[in-house]
Amino acid sequence: MAHISTCPPLVRGSVIQAHTLIRPYIHRTPVLTSRTLDQLASTPQELPLLTNPQRASPVIRLFFKCENQQVIGAFKARGAFHAIERLKQEPGWQENGGKENGVVAFSAGNHAQAIAIAGRDNGMPVHIVMPNTSRASKVASTKSYGANVVLSGPTDREVIANQIAAETGARVIPPYDHPDVILGQGTVGLELQEQVEDLDAIISPCSGGGLLSGVAISCEGTGVKVFGAEPELDGADDGRRGFLSGKCVTHVKTSTIADGLIGVVGYYPWSVIYERGLVSGMFAVPEENIRDAMRLLVERMKIWVEPSAAVPLAVALYNEEFRKMVQEEAGVKGWSICIVLSGGNIDIGSFSKVFH
Repeated sequence: MAHISTCPPLVRGSVIQAHTLIRPYIHRTPVLTSRTLDQLASTPQELPLLTNPQRASPVIRLFFKCENQQVIGAFKARGAFHAIERLKQEPGWQENGGKENGVVAFSAGNHAQAIAIAGRDNGMPVHIVMPNTSRASKVASTKSYGANVVLSGPTDREVIANQIAAETGARVIPPYDHPDVILGQGTVGLELQEQVEDLDAIISPCSGGGLLSGVAISCEGTGVKVFGAEPELDGADDGRRGFLSGKCVTHVKTSTIADGLIGVVGYYPWSVIYERGLVSGMFAVPEENIRDAMRLLVERMKIWVEPSAAVPLAVALYNEEFRKMVQEEAGVKGWSICIVLSGGNIDIGSFSKVFH
């Protein structure tokens, strides 16, 4: 990464600059709509009357930002290209052999592929440390972009990445906890503000918080509300729990099907999400809601997504706390809400297992 002292401030203007920098390398992904899902979102859910006598009946218009159609099939390409472009601008990096030394990253999947392709396109060596539990399809994809993949145990990938950096001179690019990565991911929100007229809110999935915090920065001062979405199984809703308690959660162990959202919120994302108050709320959903939302996206909209990408839609459709809030704040006018479909990197076999 570029040294932290050289990073632009975490403000909306920096997201605009990031978008200019990475525009040649990324797709301006489409925004889709669905009348069927609008109707479902605006209909009271079938819940037990004894426990939910006042079922929420919000008016919701849904928009879907298809980052599953981004380079490498996920939003992570934005942060990866921005991190490398910023590294190239660091004084002395080129002259001191930076390009020849390359970069190193640690990731179970989408960040790995994103750094691999961004490094390849810049003609530099790329080392990726992936846990030996990573999906075979994601390991194969990362290798196909020319990266040197090193498998690790489930908990020591960052340590190994730092060892490789010390041995080779490569720069470490973390998956979310760095301003350059956050600003790159924030370009999702910037595009949405251009693509959706009278946008009221964005729901973003949250793992380490790079995407959520970046989107929140892009919306600062615009009036667009930003919400985080997480699975709740086995405490996977660390961001929500931290948000409610005011103390960042630092450890999670969960077996949620939304395996892209098992990370804990990083230092820089937390400073944006909670300390600066740029995220208006965090919500979590059970596994069955994630499956139902994923099925709707595939069957009704013909959109191929991984489970993590379906979590924000599950919040909009099934989380009564969120739906009641929309009803109370938006009234009969309703809200135009964008769902960030963060990625679509799931193979046929893994997709089938989600529903068995």
